[in-house]
Amino acid sequence: MDLIAQLEAEQVAALGHDIPDFKAGDTIRVGFKVTEGTRTRVQNYEGVCISRKNGNGIAGSFTVRKISFGEGVERVFPLHSTNIDSITVVRRGRVRRSKLYYLRTRRGKSARIAEQSNYRAPNAKETV
Repeated sequence: MDLIAQLEAEQVAALGHDIPDFKAGDTIRVGFKVTEGTRTRVQNYEGVCISRKNGNGIAGSFTVRKISFGEGVERVFPLHSTNIDSITVVRRGRVRRSKLYYLRTRRGKSARIAEQSNYRAPNAKETV
C-alpha cells in the first residue's frame, strides 16, 4: 500500500463513521444536519443515488436525486462529512451502470429502477 492510501485510510478510521454499502441505483435516506440560527436539526433527504465518486476514500462523494413537487432535485454529499448524521439504504436497485445520469431526462415509468431482491452484503458469512 502506498503512503497516500495509508494516510487516507488512517484519516477515514479516525472519523469513525459507519457508512453502509450502497451504490448507484439504490434508494437512500440521508440524515443531514441543518443549522438554523442557534438550533440544529436533522433533515432527511431521500432519493436515488445516481453516482459515487472517489470510492470510500476521504474525498469520496455521492449524488442523490429526488423529485420534489414535480421538479428533479440533485444534491451532492461528501461521504465523510461531519454534517451527515446517518445514511440508510431504503431499497436496492438493480442497475448495470455506475453513473445514472440518464435519469435526468426520464419521467414516470421509464425512470423506474427494478429492485434487487437477492442482495447479499459483502463479507457476509454463510449460515448453513
